[in-house]
Amino acid sequence: MKLPSSPIILIVLLTISINAVIPISAHFYPNASSIPPSAIPNKTSWDEFNNFTGCNKGVKAYGLHKLKKYFEYFGYLNNSYGNFSDEFDGSLEDAVKIYQLNFNLNTTGALDEPTLKHIVQPRCGNADIVNGTSTMHSGRMFSANSTIHAVAHYSFFPNRPRWPRQRSQLTYAYSPDNPLSDAVRGVFSRSFERWSEVTPLTFSETTSYSRADIRIGFYIGDHGDGEPFDGVLGTLAHAFAPTVGRLHLDGDENWIIDGDFLNSSPYSAVDLESVAVHEIGHLLGLGHSSVEEAIMYPTISSGTRRVELSNDDIMGVQELYGSNPNYNGSNPTLTPRGERDRNVAHVLGSSSWIVLVVGIFSLLVLFF
Repeated sequence: MKLPSSPIILIVLLTISINAVIPISAHFYPNASSIPPSAIPNKTSWDEFNNFTGCNKGVKAYGLHKLKKYFEYFGYLNNSYGNFSDEFDGSLEDAVKIYQLNFNLNTTGALDEPTLKHIVQPRCGNADIVNGTSTMHSGRMFSANSTIHAVAHYSFFPNRPRWPRQRSQLTYAYSPDNPLSDAVRGVFSRSFERWSEVTPLTFSETTSYSRADIRIGFYIGDHGDGEPFDGVLGTLAHAFAPTVGRLHLDGDENWIIDGDFLNSSPYSAVDLESVAVHEIGHLLGLGHSSVEEAIMYPTISSGTRRVELSNDDIMGVQELYGSNPNYNGSNPTLTPRGERDRNVAHVLGSSSWIVLVVGIFSLLVLFF
């Protein structure tokens, strides 16, 4: 085989090798005021849904097919539905009614202002309805004893998957392609603690990404799992039911690390811990809840912080795993530590460095 002799070819090959291992850098900010104006969008892909205010069955409106895609994505229209025209048909009306029921709205079947206000909010990418079964409940009676009654809204994935009893000590790791500061890792550590406070489960970080029970990564757009991200706001993250253990977050979001939104925050600012706590609930087997104060509620407004487990979240996860022996029955109060990102340098992950070094060494062997 004739070896290339031009130094230009060597440079090109080396450049390709380096580009192949450049990590995905998510957008992290210590607080909302530090988000640069260039990172604040004028609108998102869902904002145009506000144009459908007042639409109901029988109406045709330009762009309504995109709203049908939204409802299909989150399970309100099943996979066999094929009429993605701009006509408001009976199937869309049924989908809107179920959505309104899940979010405690008036079940009119019409796209009124309160319904569209919910639809355009940033949210978890996990579906509300899986295989025709709603993972949100409009409410059922829960009896803790003969005298105390409460309405439970928590739900589970179909067939109620959970981590096996012999795997109560779970490990988690971050994708080698994501350079994360100690402050960001601290956010996830606190998020796991919130669930371990009320269950027998424990969580510890490991450096072995391939062998970890839970694998966390930030991705942009289509990242190979069939659930592409859509840029700023829209879907924020998604996670898979036990025991898949994958948690993916949108790298395009403006993630706030310490929950400090100051007095005014850009509408694109998203609290990382709020989203992380929610997605960990999915990793443990919880579906979505129709309780707006619950961690497992599907939507969260930008500039909002919701990190404390509600009674609904606690009842749900304890139905799967039981209670932490040290849990006293009151709501946990894990105080945020207010950590700030002090690591402003982005470096390659360890495994990426290994690939880069091996690639350079191979080229040197070829040419010298």
